[in-house]
Amino acid sequence: MKVLAAMSGGVDSAVAAARAAEAGHDVTGIHLALSRNPQSYRSGARGCCTIEDSNDARRAADVIGIPFYVWDLSAEFHEDVVEDFMDEYAAGRTPNPCLRCNEKIKFAAVLEKGLALGFDAVATGHYAQLRRGPEAEGGLIEMHRAIDDGKDQSYVLGVLDQRQLAHSLFPLGDSTKPAVRLEAERRGLLVADKPDSHDICFVADGDNAGWLKEKLGDRAPNEGGDIVDDDSGEVLGRHEGTYGYTIGQRKGLRIGRPAPDGKPRFVLDIEPVSGTVTVGPRERLAVHSLRGIRPRWCGAVPERLSGPDVTVQLRAHGEELPATVSVAGDEVAVELHEPAYGIAPGQAVVVYDGTRVVGSATISATDRVPAGRA
Repeated sequence: MKVLAAMSGGVDSAVAAARAAEAGHDVTGIHLALSRNPQSYRSGARGCCTIEDSNDARRAADVIGIPFYVWDLSAEFHEDVVEDFMDEYAAGRTPNPCLRCNEKIKFAAVLEKGLALGFDAVATGHYAQLRRGPEAEGGLIEMHRAIDDGKDQSYVLGVLDQRQLAHSLFPLGDSTKPAVRLEAERRGLLVADKPDSHDICFVADGDNAGWLKEKLGDRAPNEGGDIVDDDSGEVLGRHEGTYGYTIGQRKGLRIGRPAPDGKPRFVLDIEPVSGTVTVGPRERLAVHSLRGIRPRWCGAVPERLSGPDVTVQLRAHGEELPATVSVAGDEVAVELHEPAYGIAPGQAVVVYDGTRVVGSATISATDRVPAGRA
């Protein structure tokens, strides 16, 4: 099988490419150039968009003994990921750019280009597992959680549909991260001890608010506003732009005086038009149900999912929460069996049946305990 190995320059993608080649596939390594000026996104080893990462990927391909190319997808990345990130924050929502990158870039643009060039599949270093489902149920390709709970990345892959899964390989799903590092060292890959990438690859130093302030310019919905207490209605402070806040945030609130009850305050609501950021006690963040739009299903479209094995995950590294999920067309309703905190529109809700990923949707609204009833 002819396989494109997406090589970010990290240890995971390098070992995934090596395993694909060792399995007998005809493997070609590719590194995605996602910035027209790599230094404008991030330098160092924190992300996956740097010149250093490209060089690391090339050296790994040389060690493995596979051809290597750099594909320039900077225009697509900027339009589908970076612009979406800015638009969502400007609208008071909290996007997940890594999930959007997987959907639009790694498993859409790359896969389509690869298929057009005669390749059969794309291999990545994501931690997830693929299995063939029961023949009685159509024999669909199922995506399951990785065996390493701490590294499982099925959440950010929940946007993949059946066609994309059928052309995907995740060689690391049955391994732990320590085992992958040891294997990289055994194979002579210089990235064996390279730190994992973290935060958002195109935001320097992980400072979302500072990056957005610089990039949004005239697109910023406001230049500041009041920070208002949800209970008393008192103005507790001022801020420099609602795009610098997200639901559930506690640090950096710029509250000039204590809340009337003395409790810590968290962001409860963001209103870009008026510029108002509403804060309140943590218990006011409790979400018992939510609604999602733009669903993406990994296999058959469900109508209703319930039972002890049905869970949802609301953050990339969040816990699984038992839930009942109902689907009506392009809308998903989720009833949580226990409350979740700090959930914001724009985030993803990923649905699981046991370890199997059912699909994903973008959270459009949450239902919380009204004021005075927490």
